[in-house]
Amino acid sequence: MCGRYSLFAPPGDIEERFDAAFADAFQPRYNAAPRQSLPVVRDSAAGTIDTAEWGIVPPWADDRSDFEFINARAETLAEKPTFRDAFEQSTEGDLRVGRCLVPADGFYEWTEAEGRKQPYRVTLADDSLFAMAGLWAQWRPSGTQTGLDAFAGGDGAAETEPDVVETFTIVTTDPNDLIADLHHRMAVILPADREREWLTADPETAQELLEPYPGGEMQAYPVSTTVNDPSNDSPDVVEQVELE
Repeated sequence: MCGRYSLFAPPGDIEERFDAAFADAFQPRYNAAPRQSLPVVRDSAAGTIDTAEWGIVPPWADDRSDFEFINARAETLAEKPTFRDAFEQSTEGDLRVGRCLVPADGFYEWTEAEGRKQPYRVTLADDSLFAMAGLWAQWRPSGTQTGLDAFAGGDGAAETEPDVVETFTIVTTDPNDLIADLHHRMAVILPADREREWLTADPETAQELLEPYPGGEMQAYPVSTTVNDPSNDSPDVVEQVELE
């Protein structure tokens, strides 16, 4: 799986790399975690880098806590109701779904070492930016909110629609030789020259993109267990440590 990642390159570099402009101020993340609002490039606005909360919630969900999947298995995207519409870019009603790119410069995996979990940071061999395959969906909480029109002569019971929540998930696949030593799944890293294809291709072609990235073009190194706590979000998190 992919449960943490990083994106702290200069915003200008990210914009140039993905040929898209940030919609809002960029916040570097050394320890990006579920439920945080993080940058994505959506199929519906490929020239914009906006944000969504990590943990997809399909539009038809009644209760957010029953979903919030941070990962989606590549092998079953077309089968699972939670992911199918987004993968097939099929939308009914006013809430939208689709595919997205999730920009990153590294992600973390944990492996067992002497009775404890040792975190590793995984990057491309040249430390360059990359895009993980993602799906996004809009979700609106059920229920109503009490209005304030009693102060303007109303009865105070006006109903307003809750705000739409933008959410996303990262697609995972079988691990390559490098990641297999750390975990049985890995995030789908898209080939740089086919990233836009993920956003626009028909489902059959898109499925073909969901292959393990070549292990020989990646590297992994141990980092401090401070990454275990998502509140630790500083440059120290990505520094290599010596194992005892």
